[in-house]
Amino acid sequence: MHEHLFPFFLVLVPLLGIVAQWLAWRLQVPSILLLLGLGLCLGIWISPDQILSDLAGTEDNFGPKLLFPIVSLSVAVILFEGGLTLRWNQLGDSANIVFRLITVSSVITWVCTAVMSKYMLGFSWQLAWLLGAILMVTGPTVVGPLLRQIRPNRRVSSILQWEGILIDPVGAVAAVLVFEVVGHAGHVTFFDISSIVVETLAIGIIIGCLAAVLLVLALRHYWVPDFLHGVFFLVVALASFWVSNWMQEEAGLVTVTILGICLANQNYVSVEHVLEFKEHLRVLLIGCLFIVLGSRLQLSALADIGWVGVPFVLLLVLVVRPLSVYLGTLGTKWPAKERLFVGLIAPRGIVAASVASVFGLKLAALAGGENAVSFDKAALLAPVTFMVILGTVTICGLGATPLARRLGLSDANPQGILFAGASAWVREVALALQKADIRVMLIDTNYAKVTAARMAGLSAKCGNILSEHIQDEQDLAGIGRFFAVTPSDEVNTLAAMEYTHVFSRESVYQLPSQGKSHGRWQSIPDNRRGRMLFQSDLTHHVLEQMFADGAKVKITLLTDTFDMEAFRAQHGPGAILLGAINSDGRLRIRTTQANLEPVPGDSVVAILPAVAKPVEPNDSNEASTAGLI
Repeated sequence: MHEHLFPFFLVLVPLLGIVAQWLAWRLQVPSILLLLGLGLCLGIWISPDQILSDLAGTEDNFGPKLLFPIVSLSVAVILFEGGLTLRWNQLGDSANIVFRLITVSSVITWVCTAVMSKYMLGFSWQLAWLLGAILMVTGPTVVGPLLRQIRPNRRVSSILQWEGILIDPVGAVAAVLVFEVVGHAGHVTFFDISSIVVETLAIGIIIGCLAAVLLVLALRHYWVPDFLHGVFFLVVALASFWVSNWMQEEAGLVTVTILGICLANQNYVSVEHVLEFKEHLRVLLIGCLFIVLGSRLQLSALADIGWVGVPFVLLLVLVVRPLSVYLGTLGTKWPAKERLFVGLIAPRGIVAASVASVFGLKLAALAGGENAVSFDKAALLAPVTFMVILGTVTICGLGATPLARRLGLSDANPQGILFAGASAWVREVALALQKADIRVMLIDTNYAKVTAARMAGLSAKCGNILSEHIQDEQDLAGIGRFFAVTPSDEVNTLAAMEYTHVFSRESVYQLPSQGKSHGRWQSIPDNRRGRMLFQSDLTHHVLEQMFADGAKVKITLLTDTFDMEAFRAQHGPGAILLGAINSDGRLRIRTTQANLEPVPGDSVVAILPAVAKPVEPNDSNEASTAGLI
């Protein structure tokens, strides 16, 4: 029976993972809540451990022995992808804060969590220290989606992103240290502990750097064809992970993190195409891992924790985390609002879940021997961790956005626009939108245009919109759309393609091509372009000429007595509708693919053509007229 159930399980797990993440996107809730919920429901009918054991026809614990190496490799891929997103120039002057968070603050969290585990959950000191090490981590699998949802300012986003990735190997190494102490019944010296730490870091850093050099050389000298880049990077990362772990347990997580950071910050070869491949793989792996690990968790195990689990989670989120962040960053010039926000954001993710599951299995193997930890309490390690994951994700997922808005770190309605281009007509449109309380930012390579924009009171920067340096430096808090509106069709198309990685595809727009009549427009596929702004004949040249002739941008409030029909009657067919702002401040953009019909209560954003001035009669005109009569 299980030989047929196994293929079904292999298909069902990724299907449920993708469905859960799609539903989370539609409902605007943290995906982990749905993933773990579906995993728990799946575990009622199907046990992955039993399926694997029955399939192999071996002992009952063969399933976990086969499953957890796969889980470890998947976590390595996730951390490698996370490392690829970390750039030094994004960190800026916050490096000291991140360093303190992953050292001083993490130690404070470790100690406080261990004490709480001892006196609230009744764990032995050995198990309490192990749980404290596991719950040190936050993780990119939860922090990343939260940041995309909240869009806080650049410094807060960078700090949380760097901490979430770097703290994972730190927590894993700490867990290894505790397990060594537990496994040797406390007969471990300070020298032994120091040796483990030094060896783990040294092996991880050296192999990570060597692997990065290998990959850079392979791409720079064209040893690997383009179509193999993504798979080649993946294989090298997994091989480096295995070699490091073979030399020193859990050094592999350090290796893949260092490998990703090194590749992200070198300037010899581009890794953007590899990052896109890894992002898709990460989404699949996160869904599968949470479904599988959740299905291994028994509801009865959560019930065994009791109601004491609720205050345990609340203390972790509302006391331990803020206290550790405050004490760890004491003496820095970090703004109090940002410190408070970061101090309340520490959701646990897949790394904590996988590490807890692995060490729970290892502790179970120690039970009954001379150095045993009570099996009953060791069996609670994974359930407590999953309970903390559910609790922290729920609290942070539901409370982070209102908190960020309350503290002024995030826009409640991110309707702002990033303009690629700062021509005269772009400045007019941006000024009108800014007066309607919509944030705008302009980027152009022409310093004169940028200066004119700044003189008009607009936020503008001189630079190439395609430059990674420009992309990394921008604070996109409150910005939710991208307009490619330069005079060059090619630049607009390239910029639209590039910024689909920053904004969603539905939020990237560009002007219609000026070369449509020559056939160039049809040669560009739809998936390579942004959404077409306004109307098909409204090119950059046409707009530039209209504003040179005196056209203006006007925002008009529609009412029951002055609707869109009355607006058209008053301003004539020459008025061009650009968009409409709802009563709640939400901006809708007119595109060539979707017609826009504003209703009473909307504020219409439109271009009004210049009004021809009547000719003043003079003697020559009168003479000319008289002659004609």
